[in-house]
Amino acid sequence: MKKIRKAVFPVAGLGSRFLPATKVSPKEMLPIVDKPIIQYAVEEAADAGITDMVFVTGRTKRSIADHFDKAYELENELKTRGKEDMLKIVQDTVPKGVNCIFIRQAEALGLGHAVLCAEPVIGDEPFAVLLADDLIDPNGFGSVVAQMADVYNYNRCSVLGVMDVPREETKQYGIVSTERNEGDTQRCTGIVEKPSPDQAPSTLAVVGRYILTPHIFEHLRTLRPGTHGELQLTDAIASLMRDEAVLAYRFKGTRYDCGNKLGYLKAMVELGVKHAEVGAEFSEWLAQRGH
Repeated sequence: MKKIRKAVFPVAGLGSRFLPATKVSPKEMLPIVDKPIIQYAVEEAADAGITDMVFVTGRTKRSIADHFDKAYELENELKTRGKEDMLKIVQDTVPKGVNCIFIRQAEALGLGHAVLCAEPVIGDEPFAVLLADDLIDPNGFGSVVAQMADVYNYNRCSVLGVMDVPREETKQYGIVSTERNEGDTQRCTGIVEKPSPDQAPSTLAVVGRYILTPHIFEHLRTLRPGTHGELQLTDAIASLMRDEAVLAYRFKGTRYDCGNKLGYLKAMVELGVKHAEVGAEFSEWLAQRGH
């Protein structure tokens, strides 16, 4: 039985919503307190036992590779100064036993194309896809990818991480229809990209967590490009459903959409109050500010 060993991180997007901050720095490197958004996603994958992190990057994303590289000069300086705590933080940027692999996506041709770029590394194995914009706090449960890996290991088919959203927000997500309306794990019968509220088959929205069988690559390769020549992962998943089961899993945790400013600020506050170093003082300041 093949376990989930590999995860794909599509990180080639422009991050235009955060200009000018993202003019030269990738949006995935924006910090939540003291860690960049992308590191939260990598740690989530590592918590699920994933060892190969595959980053699909663009030409302006070199700092992501630098972040997960060994910083010889910095580590030597911290060691010389006896700053062992800071040295450990730097060394723990890449979890133990993890390999980081970088693939260049020459053109931004959609999420489906980004996933297809990773095929030479993924091969014939099941794999996870994490969109770093969707930061998910598990609130004491195992990481969302670990939860979904358990569902995959039991059912041996693709799994989509979903959450209920207000009907007026369906136009912002891929929306699934399922065989029934109750339970955390349901078999999908369809998926539609960003339907209007009156056309949405449900309010179950796919957020940036997927576990996919390698058969998805066959469907991506034969997919007809959509608007702007892009390959949409949603379309490939809809095609995959005709050949094999695809499950929707209501994950346990709180999702913050760090792809927009309001979601990013919410994540900063909520993770800030939980931060081991500054959480207590920050909470006190917030409480005083509320008076």
